[in-house]
Amino acid sequence: MGNEFEEVRITELAELGAEGVDAFSFGVIGFAPDAMVTVYNATESRNAGLSPQRVLGKHLFEEVAPCMNNFMVAQRFDDADELDDIIPYVLTLRMRPTPVRLRLLKAPGCATRFVLIERRTAN
Repeated sequence: MGNEFEEVRITELAELGAEGVDAFSFGVIGFAPDAMVTVYNATESRNAGLSPQRVLGKHLFEEVAPCMNNFMVAQRFDDADELDDIIPYVLTLRMRPTPVRLRLLKAPGCATRFVLIERRTAN
């Protein structure tokens, strides 16, 4: 069986409703071209300690996750017409430094862009 974090396609994510993205074991944040959050799944809500009500409709890089407002994450969405990259990252806002893998997804013709967040678990 493959790794869903690495294999899920942006078109699949865009077609899923809230219940569909809530089924993933990793965090899913979807946002519009103006960076306003439109999708926030239950896994990310639990892991980050932020309710969907506090996140939906907010600016991802200024209000929700300013620790991603840099050249490694936010700027890549601005610079690329198409994006499907996995990068190691450390989340630092409102929590102790947390190593994660981020998957950045953007596709032509898809209005929603996504950041997938896979927390690393201790072995």
